[in-house]
Amino acid sequence: MAKSPIDQILSPVSKFIHQEFTGGIILFINVIVAIVWVNSPWGESYHHLWDTKLSIGFHDFVFSRPLHVWINDGLMALFFFVIGLELKREFIAGELSTLKKASLPMMAALGGMLVPAGIYFLLNKNLESEHGWGIPMATDIAFALSLLSMAGRHIPGSVKVFLSALAVADDLGAVLVIAFFYTAHIAFTPLIFAGVLLAILTIGNLLGVRSTLFYLIIGIAVWGGFIFSGVHATIAGVLVAFTIPARTKIDENEYVSKIRTYITNFENEIPQNGSLTTAEQHQTIEKIKKLSTDAETPLQKIEYSLHPWVAFVIMPLFALANAGMVIGSDFFSSLLNPVSIGVSAGLLAGKFIGVLLFTYLMVRFKFSELPYQTTWNHIIGVAMLAGVGFTMSLFITGLAFSHAEMVDQAKYGILLASVIAGVSGIVFLKSIKQES
Repeated sequence: MAKSPIDQILSPVSKFIHQEFTGGIILFINVIVAIVWVNSPWGESYHHLWDTKLSIGFHDFVFSRPLHVWINDGLMALFFFVIGLELKREFIAGELSTLKKASLPMMAALGGMLVPAGIYFLLNKNLESEHGWGIPMATDIAFALSLLSMAGRHIPGSVKVFLSALAVADDLGAVLVIAFFYTAHIAFTPLIFAGVLLAILTIGNLLGVRSTLFYLIIGIAVWGGFIFSGVHATIAGVLVAFTIPARTKIDENEYVSKIRTYITNFENEIPQNGSLTTAEQHQTIEKIKKLSTDAETPLQKIEYSLHPWVAFVIMPLFALANAGMVIGSDFFSSLLNPVSIGVSAGLLAGKFIGVLLFTYLMVRFKFSELPYQTTWNHIIGVAMLAGVGFTMSLFITGLAFSHAEMVDQAKYGILLASVIAGVSGIVFLKSIKQES
């Protein structure tokens, strides 16, 4: 089929967007833009922009919050919603669907959370900053997978699957940490309201409701309940995701059989002269569309439709709004504080030791085995990349600290550790090819 002029123009763009590392590149560009912007003569405009208040509502019911709050509590709830969809999919039919599959990446993720938290806590014990122990626990899945894809095509697909499963399990741990340890106060009335709505969504799932609008409208109301309850709204995103149906309306055999019938009917219709289809062919096309919708799970349909928005809008916007940090001539001396040292040591040493040690123990005591074609050198490289904690670490920083100086100190540690972990991981993984 010949490409139209617009297809020829958009084809390179589409190809770039669908590359595995594209999301990470765009995320990285926004981080650089934020840092350059805040350190430029127009640095004040950076802060003014994110402090701009946006309001929605009518009459006496107006909800007003600064722009950065809308991003961190609103758009990031959508980010966590997609994470929830990924988690549910992995639990149903992915790398976390059986104990044998899930044991190795989940234990590696556990080690990659406990050891960094322990290192940070020891370095900040009895200090005002000790509450930030959750910051070095998180791995940035987008950055880590993007960097892995940049390491070369010689890396086995099983390594990517292992890192993906580890990062998904890590996200689950981060969600639990936010829910149990970074919730300041709880107002039970709105929380009960949100719980009732979640029950309605669950019942709708059991009854076979597949309407995206149904889950969207009630899901937004659940988010509002969490906002006013004091429990962080991102938890609402994960919980709503787990209510989304993950069943098809028809099975594969029925789908294939009917598709064949429709295609035969379409071919048997006498075509019109020109580019238009006949009325019967148009009806057949509509039947195929409906049949294809019935053959999809709402979970996968929503996940695939939202993924580009998360990868190319929400996460880059979050990075732009939160990565701004003043870097002066005293940058390296400003790292000499318990927060920066705790965060960077946790992400670099803690993640590496935790992931590698727990993986080794699982294999050593025969609870699990390394994935197909994966060597210990690959696991070492993955353990290095796990120290890239940018997006999630920044997010938890905003929950852990209210003091601006501590927030900046944590950002310094995150930036330094993520750069070192990313570069060292890529270099090491590329070197494996030369050794083999």
